[in-house]
Amino acid sequence: MADTTNDPSRRKPAHPYLSGNFAPIQRVQPLVACSYTGIIPVDLAGGDYVRNGGNPVANESLGRDAHWFDGDGMLTGVAFTLDGEKGGIQPKFVNQYILTDVFISTVTSPSITTPLLPSIATLVNPLSSFLTITLRILRTLLLVLLSHLPGSKQGIKKISVANTALVYHDGRALATCESGPPMRIALPDLETVGWYNGEKCEGEPHAIGGLGFGGKGPLSFFREWTTAHPRVDPNSKELLLFHSTFVPPYVHYSIVKPSGIKSAHGSSLSSGRFHNAAVPGIQSAKMMHDFGVSKHHTVIMDLPLSLDPLNLAKNTAVVAYDPHGRSRFGVFPRYSPDKVRWFETRACCIFHTANSWDSVTVDSTSGKERIESVNMLACRLTSASLVFTAGALAAPVPTKAVPEEEREEEQCRLYYYDFCVGFQGRDEIRHQWALSAIPFEFPSLRESSSMSFAKYIYGCSVSDSSFGAALGRAVKMNALVKMDVGRLIDRGKSDPPTAISGCVDNRKVDEIVDSKHADDPIKIFSMPEGWYAQECSFVARQDGTSEDDGWLLSYVFDESQLQADGECRPGARSELWIIDAKSMREVIAKIQLPQRVPYGLHGHWFSKGDVQNQRPIERLRSLPSDAKMGPKSSYIWQAWMALRRSLELSLA
Repeated sequence: MADTTNDPSRRKPAHPYLSGNFAPIQRVQPLVACSYTGIIPVDLAGGDYVRNGGNPVANESLGRDAHWFDGDGMLTGVAFTLDGEKGGIQPKFVNQYILTDVFISTVTSPSITTPLLPSIATLVNPLSSFLTITLRILRTLLLVLLSHLPGSKQGIKKISVANTALVYHDGRALATCESGPPMRIALPDLETVGWYNGEKCEGEPHAIGGLGFGGKGPLSFFREWTTAHPRVDPNSKELLLFHSTFVPPYVHYSIVKPSGIKSAHGSSLSSGRFHNAAVPGIQSAKMMHDFGVSKHHTVIMDLPLSLDPLNLAKNTAVVAYDPHGRSRFGVFPRYSPDKVRWFETRACCIFHTANSWDSVTVDSTSGKERIESVNMLACRLTSASLVFTAGALAAPVPTKAVPEEEREEEQCRLYYYDFCVGFQGRDEIRHQWALSAIPFEFPSLRESSSMSFAKYIYGCSVSDSSFGAALGRAVKMNALVKMDVGRLIDRGKSDPPTAISGCVDNRKVDEIVDSKHADDPIKIFSMPEGWYAQECSFVARQDGTSEDDGWLLSYVFDESQLQADGECRPGARSELWIIDAKSMREVIAKIQLPQRVPYGLHGHWFSKGDVQNQRPIERLRSLPSDAKMGPKSSYIWQAWMALRRSLELSLA
């Protein structure tokens, strides 16, 4: 019989999010100088651009379930250091795994060849049986228990892999993920400091404080799980978060004020901390990734995408989307979640909001200001297909047809919502439509403009598909977009498109690229053929004269470095591009990195002031050494370790 092992036509297709430049990379490097072309803006000096993303360290069993959102957190950064000898800026590359409990336990247990946690792909797969999911969860529980028994080098107390996003608050750079509290990291070396619970942080001197996000009680473990996208108010410097759990009331809400600043909003905030306040009105556990925050209001999104273990009792996947359900937006004053008002509309999915702000009117009689509405920009998907295709799964076909008047094409666009809050008893969404027909995700903006009206929103697009990519294909972004949302919103209000399904601007990506109008409200930076970008971050020019005066930073990759089998060739490298955000045409500088940067999730720009004003660190997390285990030569110990290895192999 002929050997077909190496026959590409007979080989099982690679997982789209574990191959090519999505494939994990195991090499980590300390700060190393990079070459570059062009001119690096002086405003970047002393700052640090860092990108987070999942990078599974246990990746030997490639036939396993896998999902783009899985994997151990890996940080990839470029520090713009001042070169004392040459008097210029020297970019330096660094990448590090985040030393979570799960990561340390995995790398110190050589028998573990697949990720410790169940894949999101397993949880969303409609074909996953109750038995399969139960066994995967039981495996995780047994490995967690085993990590606390003799012979372990790291007990697993928190299951977060901290692999999603980054935020800076009160002297701390924090890596985030939905399954636990934030993890502090040190800039610019990207070393791991410790878990932060809203009151104290491991690894800091005098780390004392209250119970933090989790509070106390049997459910404290779940209540400390925070959104992957906390928000920091650019003016008050408050950190705002929500916590989604599996039991009523399902969503809690926290505010952390910066140290040394007292609250002026009543006794509930008098300590400067506001933890785990219930948000009423949510009836079941949901997959909630992001939320909206304006200067005076918060928006919680209760969408028909469930994340509920009780679904198994209904013969439904743990993560399931109901196209017949309703999307509900809970809007409440920042310090009063008990005053939430719910606004309902057609089913959809939203993973990322771009910005939220309040519309204020002045009473003609009293002269007092009154908030008339809360506005929100969000990347709205018409289905949950991305959740499935990111796990190489086909999206389930609804058992009941969606009414014809509610059917929409598969798309993800930047949507505008106008929630009328100025009148009690009138919970109306006055405007809800897309600003443009082009695909749009991974939004960003000038941070100093967030929570108030921002004229410009930046994001990523694809010219040949949608963000709900076809089965077997991964979403790869070949265009960066800048939208003048102010002009587009004004156009939409003066000539409203069809509610929900309509677009203010109906052009396609190539039509906008070909536009010769200098004042076009949409500008697109198209990547060269075969090149793909990642989420971009905006860095403002210090003496800029307009909101868009600055640069976009994005990791990019040239896929001509792929082999015939679709995998990256050895020595493949990525670059960090610095793009003029005003013109969206010129690449100011290209930094050549010593290795590739896998396509990942969210990045963050840390300014020179952020880096310089980090809180003191007493100790860093590190991988335990064998010496810490001490000599264990007794017969009983050897027998236990043999049994332990057998258990690990059976759970590998």
